[in-house]
Amino acid sequence: MAKTQTEAKSPHKKWGKGWKIGLALLLLILAVMLFYFLPAIKGLTQAGTAYGARVTCSCRYIGGRSLEDCQKDFEDGMEMVSVSEDGDAKRIDATVPLLAHEAAEYREGYGCVLLTKDERDAG
Repeated sequence: MAKTQTEAKSPHKKWGKGWKIGLALLLLILAVMLFYFLPAIKGLTQAGTAYGARVTCSCRYIGGRSLEDCQKDFEDGMEMVSVSEDGDAKRIDATVPLLAHEAAEYREGYGCVLLTKDERDAG
């Protein structure tokens, strides 16, 4: 018996739904993984920004090097940490966009200290 056109197209219709279901399943798995690992990611970015702010502050205000030169002291894997300088306040801000922000400030007699959230927001 000869197959009709609808019977010949039938496997394509099933495949058409299959990729949509597969894509939805993949997106669901990625969302669950992101939800599961988000606290660890936030913790690592917080530690990285604190390290970046403190090391850059010491390098800049104690070592007297330029901001660009101080970024050479960053460890591997810190490419997402960006730093900026407030020269008047002798303060370095380090951020990972949307995840973490830390600041360190040079204080005479104490060196560079990390600022608390309240100190960061006030300054």
